[in-house]
Amino acid sequence: MPTTRAYWLRRPSHPARLPAAGRLPYLAWPTLAACLLLFAVGYAGDSWAWPDFSDPLVSGLRLPRIAAALIVGAAMAASGAALQALFRNPLADPGLIGTASGAALAAVAVMALHLTIPLPIAAFGGALLATWLLLLLVKLVGGGNISLLLMGLMLGSFAAAATSLLLFLSDDLALRSALSWLSGQLGTTVGAPLLWASPVALAGIALLLVLGRDLDCLLLGDEEATSLGVNVERVRLLTAIGAALAAGAAVSIAGIIGFIGMMIPNACALWLGGGRRQLILVSALSGACFLLLMDTLARGIAYPINLPVGLLIGFIGPVCFVWLLRRRTGSHA
Repeated sequence: MPTTRAYWLRRPSHPARLPAAGRLPYLAWPTLAACLLLFAVGYAGDSWAWPDFSDPLVSGLRLPRIAAALIVGAAMAASGAALQALFRNPLADPGLIGTASGAALAAVAVMALHLTIPLPIAAFGGALLATWLLLLLVKLVGGGNISLLLMGLMLGSFAAAATSLLLFLSDDLALRSALSWLSGQLGTTVGAPLLWASPVALAGIALLLVLGRDLDCLLLGDEEATSLGVNVERVRLLTAIGAALAAGAAVSIAGIIGFIGMMIPNACALWLGGGRRQLILVSALSGACFLLLMDTLARGIAYPINLPVGLLIGFIGPVCFVWLLRRRTGSHA
């Protein structure tokens, strides 16, 4: 398949011929992931001890929180990797198509209006509704990726304005709850929301993986993809649906957590390159580990207060992104 000039689209050589940094995920990733899981299970915020799985704090609180971090990180990173191929833009992430903004609007509406709808269900419904509106508007207007991008930005701006209005009109208790959720919080993720949202997120990731080869073709341009037998409109629609399923479920679990969908796929592409299917898979695994690491650190930085992981990533993310941008521009120097 022809290659493109962008660094984040290049295909790698065989793993054995990759540089040392590129060989690390193939050789050491399972070991590092296992060590991270063990550390997260045993870490209490102020000390580490060998985990006792009969302890209710471990089985009832810590393990669901770890599962939520893995699911959310994988879903956001995989969505970002797919959307970057769809838009042919390395800065694309789930927030670009209005999914996160729609989920935030629905969740804030439930808290501000004191509705009885469960918060995760409201957030997931808002994400799907925003995606449905986006696809409907694009179908009415036409224009391909440009319309998809512009309509996504428009829906995101509208949802953000409506969310701000609801926050302005809400009482102090609802305002505090909404701000806590919007900051990205994994500490309250237990029970049914995680159980029903996880299969939805995994289904979205699986759909994006199936579309990996077609997304590689889309990176070459619509005309080239069509000449290779790809139904461009169908792939565009299914990619948006898969990203909405994965990101919507993730937002319904943890609230708004930024940078993962944009930063992790770029880091994996810079490190490994590869076809889009491989990049989506590696991004999902890396995003899961990254969010678990950040959440574990968030539990200890302000102990005994549970710092929202979204706030910690909000401080660390820009620094990491500047480093990635420096690496990228340096590779073209």
